Amino acid sequence: MFCTPQPHLLSVCSLPAHSPSVPGAMHSLVFLCARRLLSHHPSARRALDLLPAELYPVLFQAAFLDGRTLALRDLVGMWPFPVLSFQQLLGHHSRYRDRHPLLGEKPSKLCVQAVILAVVAHLRQVLQEPCHGTSKRRCCLRVLDMTGLQDDDTDRGPERMSLWSGTVALAKACIEVSKHQSECLKRGSKRHKGPSGASAALQPIGVEVRADLFVNCTSYGILRDALQTGTASPLCLRCRDFHAEELSVASTVCLLESLEPTGVRRVDLRFNNLGLAGLCAILPHLARFTNLLSLKLPYSNIDVRRLVTGTDAGLQRLAMELGRLPCLKELNLGSSRLSGKLRQLLGDLQVPLESLELAFCYLLPSDLAFLSQSPHAPALKKLDLSGHNISENFLQPLQHLLEETSASLLHLDLMECQLTDARLEALLPALCRCSRLHCLGLFGNPLSTRGLQTLLGKTVVLPDLHLVVYPYPVDCYSQEPPQLPSASGWLFEDVVDEERFAAVSAKLRQMLVNSGRASAVWTTSLCRHSALDYFAL
Repeated sequence: MFCTPQPHLLSVCSLPAHSPSVPGAMHSLVFLCARRLLSHHPSARRALDLLPAELYPVLFQAAFLDGRTLALRDLVGMWPFPVLSFQQLLGHHSRYRDRHPLLGEKPSKLCVQAVILAVVAHLRQVLQEPCHGTSKRRCCLRVLDMTGLQDDDTDRGPERMSLWSGTVALAKACIEVSKHQSECLKRGSKRHKGPSGASAALQPIGVEVRADLFVNCTSYGILRDALQTGTASPLCLRCRDFHAEELSVASTVCLLESLEPTGVRRVDLRFNNLGLAGLCAILPHLARFTNLLSLKLPYSNIDVRRLVTGTDAGLQRLAMELGRLPCLKELNLGSSRLSGKLRQLLGDLQVPLESLELAFCYLLPSDLAFLSQSPHAPALKKLDLSGHNISENFLQPLQHLLEETSASLLHLDLMECQLTDARLEALLPALCRCSRLHCLGLFGNPLSTRGLQTLLGKTVVLPDLHLVVYPYPVDCYSQEPPQLPSASGWLFEDVVDEERFAAVSAKLRQMLVNSGRASAVWTTSLCRHSALDYFAL
């Protein structure tokens, strides 16, 4: 396929068919040839002008997989298409990959930086010499789509690109290109004057970068400056998912106002200690995001139980602002104390929610009763009620809620809910009616081995249940476990008898095999669970 005068570049004999670094789906002849070609970088660089454009995607993929940063810079600098999308090339929907997305494996920091630097170099060259180019093939790139970089695994090493570091790298790139443009304009104004004395304008060029952004107080200044360069910069930053942590109200508002509104689908403000007054000051600035689907406001320090003047008025304002978001499908109010106020907060929403996260919200049975009767219940795909004491008073309205959500629910979290064997068994009939359930989170509940076996035996009727995050069984503790609810579930591992727990895990695995559900994952690890997202449902 590679039309080069050097036949040895096509040899794949040095790449074994079962190389551990290459997933099975990648062993096409084209891909192996691409890897072989890129291993000879000087020759590969000369060959790029001769290769058809159709081979660039697989070359990019091979370079990314093998960490060939110089090759990546050459490929991007001569990219023959208007769009370069990380998700399309490396993600779940890539035509070149099958169930092994590179983005899910945490892309290399050096590789991502190489792509960004290549775009900067291209724009600097075009600004410097808009009518000239050293390559036979000019770069056609107009959109660099970097959305989809993950930032949720705890085992990410320093060699991997985090969402925060990716945001900083992009912000620096935007500022650098904007400064270079200003310098070129100044030089051009001295050398080239039009008939009226005005500077001859540089040929309009530009690359739009679409990305998910993560900002905190450390990176606030540089992201603000990058966003405020606006459309005037040849490198224009566009946000899809906006994540802000530990920012003041003023800083949050400044960044929100600097975002181009049409492409924003999620705003995630966490650990900002905003309080009810802070949220009421920020939410009016979200109305301009007409395509906003997801709003996450966990740990916002709202407590309706405090007898503070203005609380009711603040809740009314908050509900009104939520009601101004016409496309909202996901809402996270986790760790806000909302006892008895769910009807007031959700009653004005324009469309039913599909994802509702209310972990540790101190809800009352009346809140669940409202939710069961609301338009949200039959639309819910994801529901998180972790951190609530599922006692007798809470159990019946929860059963009713599960019945109302049974046709749509895909993901249910009931972690640290003090679910005993008896309470779980009472809940199982309603739970087993959720025929589309994919994921069930029960970590941190005081269940026994017998209770887990009962759960597994009953839920085998759910054909799509592929992930269950279960607690360490209470009968596997080597000493008295911490008292609920003061201790968090993940601390229980310290007092687990490993030998007993290994036997229980093996027994559960054998039950899955015997039930024809060997592909299902039953685990105490929260890593897989934390990677699940509403947009992936």
